[in-house]
Amino acid sequence: MTLHTRLTERLGIEYPIISAPMAFVAGGRLAAAVTAAGGLGLIGGGYGDKEWLDREFAAAGNVRVGCGFITWSLALQPKLLDQSLAHSSAAVMLSFGAAAPFAPAIKVSGARLICQVQTLAHAREAVAAGADIVVAQGGEAGGHGGSRATFTLVPEVADYLTKAAPDTLLLAAGGVADGRGLAAALMLGADGVLIGSRLMMSAEANFGPALQAAVANANGDDTVKTTVLDIVRGKDWPKTITGRALRNRFVEDWHGREIDLSAPDTGARELERYMRAREEGDAANTGIFAGEAAGLINDVRSAADIVRDIALEAERLLARGAKSG
Repeated sequence: MTLHTRLTERLGIEYPIISAPMAFVAGGRLAAAVTAAGGLGLIGGGYGDKEWLDREFAAAGNVRVGCGFITWSLALQPKLLDQSLAHSSAAVMLSFGAAAPFAPAIKVSGARLICQVQTLAHAREAVAAGADIVVAQGGEAGGHGGSRATFTLVPEVADYLTKAAPDTLLLAAGGVADGRGLAAALMLGADGVLIGSRLMMSAEANFGPALQAAVANANGDDTVKTTVLDIVRGKDWPKTITGRALRNRFVEDWHGREIDLSAPDTGARELERYMRAREEGDAANTGIFAGEAAGLINDVRSAADIVRDIALEAERLLARGAKSG
């Protein structure tokens, strides 16, 4: 049995796995490794940095990769989309904002438009914008997301797409870290998965060893949805979107005391603490965005091994289910 889905057919990939464009963590090296392993890798454009993007596309070499942006931030620097498309991005993923203003340029370039959604209303907006692929992201996901759970959001969006846009593909995101998650996503009606936290724990990720060790030692109970990391960094996120991160010393110091952290003097001091800890690999005093899937991840491996093992485990599980049926 092989995992042939509409996603593998449309994108010409071996496995129905796309790597999440985690801001600055997912560089060209990781994206290229995922593509080389049989999935599709996305570079994490995040809030937008021209020099960083050029450098990471160069790091990907001639390997076919795509790019992802935080949409409300891209709206402040729209030329970054042109920069990404100039690198022949195979796909552009837009998250957390209106995709419609950017859809025409993406479509004309020949890149696939991927829209990540957190609600059924977002899914309708993505379809209206002409999304080729919709990512239904559950609140279990690391980093920024909504409150809906993957296990119910994915089939609800699948049912909607079947009726309203049957040619639009669906990916599941949030809590997928092994073959069980991929198999479950396919059974829920998805054509594949978008994987973040598990690939953040790869040798190719731009994520320091101390931070990876903190994730490896954590479980799902050790994560929390919080605005603390956005406040300290001065990131003005929509109120309905919060970030899931590890409950480390920094988060525990300020979660529930967000108003105090917003004070100018306090915020400046704590930002210095946050950034210094990041540079020094002090996992207790900086921010570590990670999903509930942290409890399923206990090691750092190559992206190729991660992708292939997830796919092979899913194949075994689905084959076993088919035989028992």
